[in-house]
Amino acid sequence: MKDTALTATHKALGAKMVPFAGFNMPVQYEGVNIEHETVRNAVGVFDVSHMGEFLVEGPNALDLIQKVSSNDASKLTVGKAQYSCIPNETGGIVDDLIVYRIKEDTYLLVVNASNIEKDWNWIVSKNDVGAQLRDLSDDYSLLAIQGPKAVEAMQSLSSHDLSDIKFYNFVVGDFAGIEHVIISATGYTGSGGFEIYCKNSEVKQIWDKVFEAGKDFGIKPIGLAARDTLRLEMGYSLYGNDIDDTTSPFEAGLGWIVKFTKDFTNSENLYEQKQRVLDQKLVAFELDEKGIPRQGYDIVDSNGKAIGRVTSGTMSPSLKKGIGLGYVPPVFSDVGSKIYIQVRKNALPATVVKLPFYKG
Repeated sequence: MKDTALTATHKALGAKMVPFAGFNMPVQYEGVNIEHETVRNAVGVFDVSHMGEFLVEGPNALDLIQKVSSNDASKLTVGKAQYSCIPNETGGIVDDLIVYRIKEDTYLLVVNASNIEKDWNWIVSKNDVGAQLRDLSDDYSLLAIQGPKAVEAMQSLSSHDLSDIKFYNFVVGDFAGIEHVIISATGYTGSGGFEIYCKNSEVKQIWDKVFEAGKDFGIKPIGLAARDTLRLEMGYSLYGNDIDDTTSPFEAGLGWIVKFTKDFTNSENLYEQKQRVLDQKLVAFELDEKGIPRQGYDIVDSNGKAIGRVTSGTMSPSLKKGIGLGYVPPVFSDVGSKIYIQVRKNALPATVVKLPFYKG
């Protein structure tokens, strides 16, 4: 197991540590519900330094990114970020990622921890345009400072007006006494806030100053368990659960990040797929009665016939009901459709709903 630069800090805070994507990570401190509510109502801090960061530079950097990603990165100006995915050759997804345009010819790709090696090898294999690539994953840390009080709590740490940084925009500037930090208004919780990219040698100073600045705002450290319940309430896909090498962006409801204004890996086949009826679609559902849907549970019809599977599920701390995502045939995908979740011996009724679950 790899450690992050803050592993000793998490242990000292009494975090429950678990193996995750090859890293020793804090899954919870006080408990998932308390931590979840902290982010929804105040401000919480996640160490997500296990994520991967690739720098793509040079005059042909954009050409490579356009080739390997589904979204149109030519729309990015310096200081903007974009959600995208890396299609494979067979209609599935290598990974989902965020693309940041740092300078005119410099981009940062942020990828999932479990896919760092796979993504790196894939992108390198497609680099026939001479773009310069560097894997910064082992040298950089990432903190997610999330919640409605994040801007107010953190403003004293930067000379930049944090309220000016709009969603999916970022600045490179001073933060917590460190220069040249990426302060990005991205996140995975749906409650606002920032992600802070810095060097491993800088993250402990930033962590300490963040907690000092936030102490009057109810700030707490937050583990990966609450990160999962927060993202699921928003309906954000998790790679390995809701999307993978076998699911297409269109099946997963990610058609909005597939732009056919350019050629990219497997774009021809994906365009054909867009024109036809899909075999399955990812839907959001709420249980109609008490129960907790879990990943891998069968989704069945009114006759008990298996029609799909749950890809993510939990008891929503905000809604106090069972919620989940899962793949079903299109005939069951309309909002209001009735499906059933096989929880052990019981087929519990559920209703297909529109995302997000949490309306804030």
